[in-house]
Formats: sequence, C-alpha cells, structure tokens
Amino acid sequence: MKPNYTLWTVLCLCASVPLAVLLLQRRSARGAPVVRFATYNAALHRGAPGELLAELRGGGSEQARAIAEVVQRCAVDVLLLCELDRDDAAEAAGVFARDYLAVAQNGQTPLVFEHLFCGPVNTGEPSGLDLDGDGRVDGPGDSFGHGAFRGQYGMALLSRHPILLDGVRTFQRLRWSAMPGALRPEGHHGDEAWAALRLSSKSHWDVPIGIGREVVHVLCSHPTPPVFDGPEDRNGRRNHDEIRFWVDYLTPGADGWIVDDGGRAGGLDAAAPFVLLGDLNCDPADGDGRREALQALLQHGRVQDPAPRSEGAAQASRRQWGANAVHRGDPALDTADFDDRPGLGPGNLRVDYVLVDRRRRVARSAVFWPLEHEPGARAAQASDHRLVFVDVEAR
Repeated sequence: MKPNYTLWTVLCLCASVPLAVLLLQRRSARGAPVVRFATYNAALHRGAPGELLAELRGGGSEQARAIAEVVQRCAVDVLLLCELDRDDAAEAAGVFARDYLAVAQNGQTPLVFEHLFCGPVNTGEPSGLDLDGDGRVDGPGDSFGHGAFRGQYGMALLSRHPILLDGVRTFQRLRWSAMPGALRPEGHHGDEAWAALRLSSKSHWDVPIGIGREVVHVLCSHPTPPVFDGPEDRNGRRNHDEIRFWVDYLTPGADGWIVDDGGRAGGLDAAAPFVLLGDLNCDPADGDGRREALQALLQHGRVQDPAPRSEGAAQASRRQWGANAVHRGDPALDTADFDDRPGLGPGNLRVDYVLVDRRRRVARSAVFWPLEHEPGARAAQASDHRLVFVDVEAR
C-alpha cells in the first residue's frame, strides 16, 4: 500500500506540539516549572510631563530599545520597572510593553506582557507645604516625593501571569508619622509638615498574581536614595523607614499601624507566598545608607536572599576602581554602576533586590551584567542599574 505522506505529516506535527510547548516552559533542575521574577531600574525618566510618552510612541527610542533587549535576553515573566515616568493615563508603560518588549530587539525573542499594574506615586504630588525650606511650596522638593511633575520616576509591574487587580493593596498615602519609632528628621520638619508627610517616596504595592493554582504576592517599592540632603539626613532616614515598612508588613504583630489606601489594616498573611522586588537604594555593606532596616529585611525569618551575582560587576569594580577600592561588600553582588570618583560618588553598589519567600525553592538567580566582550554588554549600559532576576519554582 502506498504511504499517505500527508497523513503522516499531520500526525507528526500534532505530536510535536506538546513537545514544543514543553521545551518553551522554563524548568528547574528537578523538572518543576519556574517563574522568573525581575526588578530593573530602567532610568526611563524625563524632565517634563508627557516627554517620555512622546518619545516612546512608534518604537523609536534608542534607550528604550536597549532596555527591552536586556529584558528579552533575560526572558522575564514578572518584571518591576523603576524610574518609568507615569502619565495620568499610565499610557507610557503600556506603550513600552507593546512597542518595545513585544517587538524583537537586536535579534532577541519578543516578550508579550498581557498584564500590567501602574498605580499613582508620590513623586511630583504637591504637598502644599514648604518641605525643603526654600520659602516656596511649589518646587520639586515640596512634593510628597521629590519630582518635577506627577509620576516622574514612577513604577510599573508587568506580568505574563494574571494580575488580580481586585486584590491589589497600595500604600501611597500612608503617613510616615504612623510608623512606631519612625526616624523623624528632628529639627527639619515642623509638626504640621511631619503630620502630613507620607512614608513612600513613590509607593509601596502588594500585587497578587495568579500563578498556576496559587496566588503569589509581589511586593514592590522604590525608596528614596539616602543622599541629596543635609546633616538632618532626611532622605537617609526616610530610606530606612521605607525599607522597614516591609519588615513590619511581613511580621504579624508588628503590622498593626499599617493601613492601605483603601482603609484595610494589617500586613501580609503569614501563609501567603510572596516575592519582594525593587530598587531599595541601600547596600548591605557600602554607601551612605542606614543599613539596619535592610539587614533586618535580609535576615527576616520569612525571607531568603538568593544573592544574585555576576562576573561583569566584579570586572567593573576592578577596572573602574576609585571608590570601589574601599568597599567591604562582594563586588560580584553589585547591581548599579555609580560614579567611582572618590568624594563624588559611592562607587558600584548592590541596591536592587529580588527577595523570595523562604518556603520557596530558588532554581537560579543572576544580575545581568555581562563582561565587556559578551553579548548584551552594550545594551546593559542603557541604565546605571542592571536587571536582577530570580527563578522561583512554581507549585
């Protein structure tokens, strides 16, 4: 009987589909599917409202293409972008996802993020108070978070898994003075200003994501850098307390002061799985920050720190030298390429974090900081920060 090649072709194609799907799924060494969580300070901020959105439209921004290339090279599933200007309609984040991430960059595989959360932030949000002491109430230093306009240096969470929007908790308006033992900058803010000040320089978010049969809470924030102030150390104190928020949020009994923007009190349920993402602007060993809150977070009983690393960071520290010469931390853990001139910059630091529920197994972690001759090295220079990712086994 003459073989029916058409039938055999169809059967072979059908049989290959499950295999193709299987190969496309990222798996750990144990064979369990994993989800890649990442944080990336993309430095996509501009000087005026609407400027970034206008630049992004049409896919022509060279910097945005490089940022998207890095994300595509890392094949991220859940991504927190820091320093992405937010317009009133949160349109810039969607344009970046559609016109850059979903389009092949420099030969990389496009990534389609069907789910997005881009809530309002405190940067550029007028306080009506003279917070910086310059006799005016309308400057960038008088906003609840430093910014020239609403949404400057904003955040966006992109996901290839469903974001459960009805369950999102935001803490944009939470008062700093509500925190027990808050590090108030004594002598800098009067009682009226202190009572009005908000804790978050951008915001704190608890964003539930449906992954498989469970809900994982993605905890997002971008605290103020602990510099650009005076002897009162108002930014250093605020950075400390913005990080301490997460310590209390994860600690039953210490979370009673926390109330979200919808009026719900308390922190994260002890049984809820989570991943914490963000540019925390604090290094565990070096730089100008008050490290006590960060160290408490890294050592928290519910938290595991995978300590992502890269050879590129270690190479950069050696070659740039300068301020890096006196650092105490492991340079391979650095995530940001800052000014290395002694007395002018802190050198390279570890400030970007992906921290994971201690009950979850981590399959892999890394900082995307290629060696100078490796693919992606040029694209990685589009921001002074590097993308950090952790692969977490799904259940």
